[in-house]
Amino acid sequence: MEGKKTAIVTGASRGIGLAVARQLGLDGYQVVLFATRPASACEEQLKELDGAGITWHYVQGTLDSSQDRKRLVQEAVRRFGRIDVLVNNAGVAPLVRGDLLTMTEESYDRVMGINAKGTMFLTQLVANQMLKQEILGKKRGTIVNIGSCSAEVSSVNRGEYCISKSALTMMTTLFADRLAGDGILVHEVRPGVIKTDMTGKVQEKYDALIEAGAFPIRRWGTVQDVADAVSAFCSDLFLYTTGNYIDVDGGFHIKRL
Repeated sequence: MEGKKTAIVTGASRGIGLAVARQLGLDGYQVVLFATRPASACEEQLKELDGAGITWHYVQGTLDSSQDRKRLVQEAVRRFGRIDVLVNNAGVAPLVRGDLLTMTEESYDRVMGINAKGTMFLTQLVANQMLKQEILGKKRGTIVNIGSCSAEVSSVNRGEYCISKSALTMMTTLFADRLAGDGILVHEVRPGVIKTDMTGKVQEKYDALIEAGAFPIRRWGTVQDVADAVSAFCSDLFLYTTGNYIDVDGGFHIKRL
């Protein structure tokens, strides 16, 4: 549609990604959802977007595929004419949580290939597309990386995940530095313990931590908590801010005696 902004959200078929896609759609963006599952596997979620009056396009693919990354950008531009927002949400945890001393190279390569390399080169593609476009509004574009408290919090049974999220933090810094002069702002949102499929496998552990007061705000985070932070960064409320992160973690980052 002419004159409307477009947002790409990766890992958008469920959880945080779906909530972000829905919120940006409600904010007025045309939304491109990118996910590994076929669209037929999430018909209910897509119908919900239709019901909310959101204009969307679904692209199936994997972030660690160079061809899929290129096809995502091409389809977004072909369908909507431009890309104004990229939300790098797609990411995986290790298939098996293993001690740092027994972690396999295969597991490391899988997690880093998606979470770090895939995100890096999709961002490169989208940034170059944004640079070709006329500015619509007060900035040329916004890139939001969905990081994790694991960028700083050690989990020795999933070291590859922590390393990948730490890489995402430097990626935020690098792209923010490179693109600020071109009017593209880059931010990071670091969720803590958010109720999703990924954390469902260790729910009892986190229930106990919340009950014990490990989090100053004593509840699970919700996907909407994260979506609201992304929405704020994509708005015009942070025009003199780039390369920063915000913790959406119930205050878990606070060091306490």
